[in-house]
Amino acid sequence: MSHAPDSCLPEADLPRWQLPIDPAAYRRVLEFTPAMRDALADILAHQATGGHIRWRHLPRPLQPLVRPLLAVLDTFAYNQTSASVILSLLFCHMHQQQQSFWRWSTSTWLELLNADAQHPNYAEISSYRQGLFLVAYTLCVFPAADQVGRLDLFLLARRLFGPQRVEQAIERVQLVLRSWGYHAKKSRRVLPGVIIRCLVLNRSPYLEDLSLELLTRLRASHAPYQSHAFVQLSRVLAHLGIVSRPLEHGPNPRAAQAIPTALTGVPEEWAGWCQRWRATTTRSPHTTGREYYYLLKTGRWLAVHHPSITSPAQWTRELAVSFVAAVDKTQVGEYVHGTVAANTRGRPLAPRGKARWLKVVRAFFCELQEWGWIGRQFEPRRYLVVPRAVQALIGPNPRVIADDIWAKLLWAGLNLTLEDVPKNLRQPGTRVKEPWYPLELMQALALAWLFSGLRVNELCRLRVGCIRWQSADGGVAGANRGQEADVVCLLDVPVTKTSSAFTKPVDRVVGEAIERWEGCRPSQPVLLDPKTNEAVHLLFLYRGRRLGQAYLNHHLIPLLCRKAGVPEQDARGPITSHRARSTIATQLYNAKEPMTLFELQAWLGHRSPASTQHYAKVTPTKLTQAYQQADYFARNVRTIQVLIDQEAVRTGDAAKGLPWKYYDLGHGYCTYDFFEQCEHRMACAKCDFYRPKDTFLALLEEKQAHLLYMQQEIPLSELELAVVDGDLAATEQLIAQLQSRPTPAGSRERPAESSPERA
Repeated sequence: MSHAPDSCLPEADLPRWQLPIDPAAYRRVLEFTPAMRDALADILAHQATGGHIRWRHLPRPLQPLVRPLLAVLDTFAYNQTSASVILSLLFCHMHQQQQSFWRWSTSTWLELLNADAQHPNYAEISSYRQGLFLVAYTLCVFPAADQVGRLDLFLLARRLFGPQRVEQAIERVQLVLRSWGYHAKKSRRVLPGVIIRCLVLNRSPYLEDLSLELLTRLRASHAPYQSHAFVQLSRVLAHLGIVSRPLEHGPNPRAAQAIPTALTGVPEEWAGWCQRWRATTTRSPHTTGREYYYLLKTGRWLAVHHPSITSPAQWTRELAVSFVAAVDKTQVGEYVHGTVAANTRGRPLAPRGKARWLKVVRAFFCELQEWGWIGRQFEPRRYLVVPRAVQALIGPNPRVIADDIWAKLLWAGLNLTLEDVPKNLRQPGTRVKEPWYPLELMQALALAWLFSGLRVNELCRLRVGCIRWQSADGGVAGANRGQEADVVCLLDVPVTKTSSAFTKPVDRVVGEAIERWEGCRPSQPVLLDPKTNEAVHLLFLYRGRRLGQAYLNHHLIPLLCRKAGVPEQDARGPITSHRARSTIATQLYNAKEPMTLFELQAWLGHRSPASTQHYAKVTPTKLTQAYQQADYFARNVRTIQVLIDQEAVRTGDAAKGLPWKYYDLGHGYCTYDFFEQCEHRMACAKCDFYRPKDTFLALLEEKQAHLLYMQQEIPLSELELAVVDGDLAATEQLIAQLQSRPTPAGSRERPAESSPERA
């Protein structure tokens, strides 16, 4: 990306600025002699009676004092009347202090410059405060310009440095900001005043003379609403190569105030151990901050139940066991320093909350032991483990968004327009009410969230040029890729939470939206990737600032919900950026031609398939379809043809125990009434109820007119199913099992050896 054109205002062609008056050229009169006091008293008395004072012809004792003052006023082009008033004010104050102005301290100068309405010369001081400040600034190296009330630093800087130099410095900064996307009117509110204040206090009109230390010091001493302007200025200076790095946004004042109160109820020694661990561990700052408060919570538990234990070195296996039991019984609101919602206080901790607390304390003790800070009194990995009953309650439970709601969100993202942007996302003070972020950026971000399945941190860290087009044969797609149906859009994902950088295929609409945003993206500075510390061009960078992670959850997703006409939360909770990851993974896993678990693992960028299981969930529809295709009932139930001898039933032969029901076995018939319960039904050759077809055929032909053909379902075991399918080993195994079991006729003889076909 190109840089802002800085050469339009050639600062290097101008001579370097120096103080217009060299204080070293004048004698510093530090002693206020009696002759000076008498001469000054006579002049002020003469002035009080209405007499005119010729300041250039003062008595000899006062000449060393008035000469540098006149040089300053002449240099800054004060007329005779203004110069006379300023000199009168200075000499009156010297008479009151009985000191030469060379010896005045900062408080003495501020007493004069910030005189209140009760001061006898208040009107003159208010009108000529700028001239008084110029004298102090030029001769006495007065640094406290930010402490002088009602001082127009813009006019002061123009008189001190010259209009051209002041306008040049402001224009250089604003030129860079406008190239980044800042509105011209918005950039002229607070920033010019901050620039001038920095230049005046740095005693130079050139940006190249500013330092990061000066910006840090001034930012800390100014109002909070000016903090952003100092950060903006530091970004511009870093972009121009003047400072090494920009300022970072300061911590939230509320969070800074919460840090001392977080130690409430924690033993001092335990808090010291926690702070020492927090300063030493190599975990990410975000993770360390969350784990730190779990350790403080553990300290409050110690203070309540074990007040004598204040150090990790005092822990034993018995204490660790009691701590695990206490965590399992802890309720919401216990051992915390903040307020808890009334509707949740008193409830048992969730299983995941218990597991997270134990995990933090376990890691804390493991690291202290490995670093040699404490002895190995017990094994944390064994005695601080999550109880099995708690671990059993934790499992994959992806918070999938319903298909109908997700389809409406997809439609909203594909049809996002400028009219959908609410007023709170538009720039105030602009005539056309432009959105804070360009519409192309919002569209690209929305489609990337809806189709790529990335975490919000990965979305914000995408880089310029992350989209590549590839043809079906693996080559680079041509210029007419929009008309090629087999072109694949590939997205380069940066280093993620658990894996290195990788490339994944995404839908074409994502690549097209990102290319539209790259086509109109203003030139932006190079920033450090917070995870890899590489200097990169971030894709979603605007006005020199990376896109905040809260923007997607707090602004863009509610915007899409309003456009789609769906609520911002469902039965599983608010619709957040991370729920899209679970929804997309579940849909890909349950598609008509689904991705396998390992393919989905590679697409999501997980290190292990176990992580993927927390995102992919089999839908009831997919599960029902798979169950029907498995045909469980038909697999375990087979039908067999049954012949009923109606004549035997009519004549009463069936009641006498004579055969009346014949099960067709193919090679013969079984006359046992409970054939479906017979264990020997696969080998019937020597059973008394067996009637071979060859010898029994004539009898059946005689009774054919009286036979009723029916079918009966026979449940089969897995071993019998294998025999039916022709498994020889299964047949031999079944025969071996039936050797010791009696047949329906009571015989225990070994069934006749038969081939698998007969069986």
